Amino acid sequence: MKDADRIDVVIIATGSEVSAAIAASDILAAERVGARVVSMPSTQIFDKQSQAYQDSVIPPGIRKRVVVEAASPLGWCKYVGDEGLIIGIDRFGASAPYKVLAEKYGLTPEQIAARVLEYMR
Repeated sequence: MKDADRIDVVIIATGSEVSAAIAASDILAAERVGARVVSMPSTQIFDKQSQAYQDSVIPPGIRKRVVVEAASPLGWCKYVGDEGLIIGIDRFGASAPYKVLAEKYGLTPEQIAARVLEYMR
């Protein structure tokens, strides 16, 4: 987990997207948006934790929540809520080097930060 002094938004990411989310949080900090970045490698393990632990990681008072997932966005609404933002890939069939796909599907730090800033407005 990477924290800001003030948390305006929680960004949840998995796998290779965690580093992009952390880099995006640095961009957001320059725009005066505080982001907590949460690495969630397993939703199943997270769901087995106590509610107190879950709330300490994803504070219920922080309603602005984003998931960054290079796979299917299905199932992530549970963590971001009805008003959350899910940045993911909702189709199949693309094949290319990771950096090319990240650019195409909006998963670069700059693209993530831009989407979060738009969402925060």
